[in-house]
Amino acid sequence: MEAGLTPWRLTEIRTTGSLFALLIYLALKGRLPLLRPGKGELGLLTLFGVIGIAAVQSFYFFSILRLHVSIALIIEFTAPIWIVLYLRFYKKVKISNSMWLGLVAAFLGLILVGEVWKGLTLNGLGVISSFLDALSLAAYFVMGRALGKRRSTDTMLVWGFGITSILFAVVQPWWSFPFHIFKEEINLNGHFTGHHLPGWALIAFIIIVGTVLPYLCVLKGVNALSPQVASIIGMLEPVLAGVFGWILLKETFTTIQLIGAAVVLVGIFIANEKIPDTAIPDTAMEV
Repeated sequence: MEAGLTPWRLTEIRTTGSLFALLIYLALKGRLPLLRPGKGELGLLTLFGVIGIAAVQSFYFFSILRLHVSIALIIEFTAPIWIVLYLRFYKKVKISNSMWLGLVAAFLGLILVGEVWKGLTLNGLGVISSFLDALSLAAYFVMGRALGKRRSTDTMLVWGFGITSILFAVVQPWWSFPFHIFKEEINLNGHFTGHHLPGWALIAFIIIVGTVLPYLCVLKGVNALSPQVASIIGMLEPVLAGVFGWILLKETFTTIQLIGAAVVLVGIFIANEKIPDTAIPDTAMEV
């Protein structure tokens, strides 16, 4: 992005690139016929793409344009809270005290990691967008678990990335994409200042390592654990972002941030509860 690619264009190329990467993978495996939606499945697949992927990314970028990044992230990572509230009060699932305690601990830890008090000038539209982002992320975890009952994660993501790619192509037509970024030699910054890689290599890295692999892992985790546990583990994202920022970009942690990271880890450790599949919706109507 520092080389001139906007967040919106980066999202467009990463989702479309991920779509084609997964399509090639399915084609090589002879699994393209598995993309055909089953009975009553089309609505949930469409919602998964529109809300679970397109809305999550769009609301996030809208939020960080108007809020301090740390505040936008903290609000986004209220997603586990909304999932637990949804399960408790809508699906009438009993939530253990350890889950509530772990959830609160992990969230308070994130507040320390983000040092949100350093950016408390709140923009109304930014706050609304951040909460919509959190709700969309919560829906992503719940719908991912529902779809995981009937189809593989790779075919699920082809639908999600496919719908997102179409939406972005309508809003930002491909004929206006800055294709020159693929040929540019881009400075890597941080510990690698002075070293360059072509734009196409960095974009390919973002597509494979930064998009396809993590999305597959998240959905695998959702189905092996539960939406709320997987989303709480997802709270590690800001912590690990700080670690990689320290390793690659010479960014540093404060003492308070280190304490917050430890609190997040403790919260994740104690918030481990398996929710029965009967509590997870099966159709778009139930969602």
